[in-house]
Amino acid sequence: MTVSPHLVPAPEPAPPAGPLVTGRLVLRPVRSADVPAVTRLWTDPEVRRHLGGPVIDSVVRIRQRRIVGAPGFHAVVRAEDGVLLGLVTVEDGGRGGETEVSYQFLPEHWGHGYAREAVAAAVARALESAPSVVAVTQEANHRSRRLLEAVGLEHAESFVEWDAHQVLYRLSR
Repeated sequence: MTVSPHLVPAPEPAPPAGPLVTGRLVLRPVRSADVPAVTRLWTDPEVRRHLGGPVIDSVVRIRQRRIVGAPGFHAVVRAEDGVLLGLVTVEDGGRGGETEVSYQFLPEHWGHGYAREAVAAAVARALESAPSVVAVTQEANHRSRRLLEAVGLEHAESFVEWDAHQVLYRLSR
């Protein structure tokens, strides 16, 4: 049988990537049992200090219904005991059409290198298929800026959004 070049079938889509495992962590889809901890990420004033403050109740309820298994949202759990530490989000076609990475971790897990480890793994996986990855944080969020620089992203631009000075970081393949 001859196949016309105009009728060549499209390649099969790649299967969704499985959980991402690092030395201490597992990044996997959000499960129903994770919703209480994820809700804390959205409502804790310390977590939300540089993210516009706690999310209002009506939005939290909508997010709670949509987060379980949602593509791009990765529960970050400690491999040794399954404790949820935070959330890393990878959005294809995010800011400016680039793949955007964002993250939130519960305060009791700050300072242990978990966020750096999880974000580095998420960025590395994203760069397997995307030409670049970006992340945005408030200029005043020095911890987040150090984390982004530690995983190889570089300051690309500064701007004002949501009445706050923001910085965009980028890493290209």
